[in-house]
Amino acid sequence: MVKGKVKSTIWFTPAVKEQVEANYRADNCGSQSDFVEKAVEFYLGYLNAQKAENYLPYMLGETLDAKLGVLGDRIGRLLFKLTVEESMLMHIIASDTDVDAPTLDRLRGRCVQDAKRTNGEISFKDILKFQKGL
Repeated sequence: MVKGKVKSTIWFTPAVKEQVEANYRADNCGSQSDFVEKAVEFYLGYLNAQKAENYLPYMLGETLDAKLGVLGDRIGRLLFKLTVEESMLMHIIASDTDVDAPTLDRLRGRCVQDAKRTNGEISFKDILKFQKGL
């Protein structure tokens, strides 16, 4: 038994039980009990909303924090994967390229300007046109 919690039996219609089973993981709950507890707390807050005007902003803040946290974690993982792939490409290109330091510095400056000018939406077609003088 988890400290601070009380075991209880709750009866659900099959449809509600099915929805709990299908959705508790999507809400980042460790168990169906956690999901049901969150749902009951939300509903109690809804019922008491006339008494507690600060409940809705609090719940919205909590919900947004949780969702943004999950999104931030996902973006972080994806950026790490992209960084690994980019590093691999740079190593492959550097091993087969004869570029001196001053040329590399000028290229970096051009790339910074390209990124600023295009708001980060650089196309390979535009780079190819520049490099081939088209």
